[in-house]
Amino acid sequence: MVRFDILSTFPEMFDSPFSCSLLKKAKEKGLIEICLHNIRDYAEDRHKMTDDAPYGGGGGMLMKVEPVDKALQSVLAGKEGVPVVLLTPQGQLFNQKIAEELSRHRQIILICGHYEGFDERIRTHLVNREISIGDFVLTGGELSAMVLVDAVSRLIPGVLGNIDSAAMDSFSSGLLEYPQYTRPSEYRGWKVPDVLLSGNHKLIDSWRRKEAFKRTWLRRPDLIKKMDLLEKDQAILRDIMGTLDPEVNDC
Repeated sequence: MVRFDILSTFPEMFDSPFSCSLLKKAKEKGLIEICLHNIRDYAEDRHKMTDDAPYGGGGGMLMKVEPVDKALQSVLAGKEGVPVVLLTPQGQLFNQKIAEELSRHRQIILICGHYEGFDERIRTHLVNREISIGDFVLTGGELSAMVLVDAVSRLIPGVLGNIDSAAMDSFSSGLLEYPQYTRPSEYRGWKVPDVLLSGNHKLIDSWRRKEAFKRTWLRRPDLIKKMDLLEKDQAILRDIMGTLDPEVNDC
């Protein structure tokens, strides 16, 4: 089981996303536990303030260090080696490799920012990892936390119905996922490729591998350029490039 502890000033935002679909089933099976902690509960002033104006002036408000620290220490309770993740646009760009790494931990703590940003002491003294889900700015870290929990949870054994599903997902192999089809085999003249109806699993696997390379080369060639290709994969790529328009090969 993996336990997610989420520190937020708006924990009610998580009620619906974590109460349906696979995450709901994973919680019911005891495969994941999601614990929400309201940072406001750890603010000591009578107004429960978790933000304040920045020293030196400037627009916006900053998350205060004291309530975040108190909330974090109540969750950590002296434990070591727990990933404490600050969700921030300045963090490492989240990807499937990071999701796989985090899925091997028994507990993950996520700190959701809000307002203009954080007191720098949160970043330098309280967390051991900073993660961003993309090069854009959100109102707060809650949506980023939802994305991370979902991506990590589906990698935990038992969460997905088919144990091979996660391995076949886009990015898990370094490639985008190959095209997939289901019944009916023909609809409005749009036919499923014959190879998928052949029952020849060796041919099907070969077709899927080639289509995954083709789709990745057309849409995300940067992913292939990062891969250490085997000779057979280099042959697949040469074959694909030989059938494409020359302008496409200049990607």
